[in-house]
Amino acid sequence: MATYAIGDLQGCYEPLQRLLKKVRFDARQDHLWFAGDLVNRGPESLECLRFIHQLGHRATVVLGNHDLHMLACWYGDRKSKGSDTLQPVFEAPDAGLLMDWLRHQPLVHHDAARNWCMSHAGLPPIWSARKARRLSQEVEYVLQNDGKSFFSAMYGNQPDVWDARLTGMDRYRIIVNYLTRMRFIDANGKLDLNTKEGAGSSPKGYQPWFLHPQRKAADTRLLFGHWAALEGKADAKNVWALDTGCVWGGTLTALRLEDQKRFSVPAQKPTE
Repeated sequence: MATYAIGDLQGCYEPLQRLLKKVRFDARQDHLWFAGDLVNRGPESLECLRFIHQLGHRATVVLGNHDLHMLACWYGDRKSKGSDTLQPVFEAPDAGLLMDWLRHQPLVHHDAARNWCMSHAGLPPIWSARKARRLSQEVEYVLQNDGKSFFSAMYGNQPDVWDARLTGMDRYRIIVNYLTRMRFIDANGKLDLNTKEGAGSSPKGYQPWFLHPQRKAADTRLLFGHWAALEGKADAKNVWALDTGCVWGGTLTALRLEDQKRFSVPAQKPTE
């Protein structure tokens, strides 16, 4: 029995199947963890959702920003962007089933017994894994019980720093932004959400979240996706970057948790 954590799919179903063949995935006993962004930009978002949904308890999913965007278009008043490739999902006969399943997935998965934690964009250095999971549950509750109101106010870059006194959508928005959009952050937890390049492009006063020396989750093994520009490299102890840019022509990557061995396949199927 093995557990494989897989980076951003973004609708890349065919590479996923090649990757699972490469690792000899056995759906009877192995588990798959998905680091969010199952959908969008790639050609087969519907196939990705259907496949993961039918895996049942063999799949563990955390929500990414593209997943939340799709849910906002379905449950809220958000309009699709020109670059979205979500229409086949919206038009599918099982769309309602898949959307309901997806909105009940967490923002953070914390396996305390094995000392692994997974969220789409990582964890801000000001939070432990336990605190991140606890705060994510606040968002999950309102997402699952008042989705229309949640998605109508989810978008935005403010507030840009955590304050325990925050309430309502300001509180939920900063939690969502830390867990699904974060890259660069300062020592006090303030986000920069405009810079999207590699780790070496930090704005003044900011660092990649995983490089802060006083990270409260430093002793927890962290898995994240979201940041394709890192090319799967996060130079920090107990941190594994999984987004290797499959949808942009890179690779799709899995990490076997038992021995931290990486497996990758190219975005394009090799010529026979």
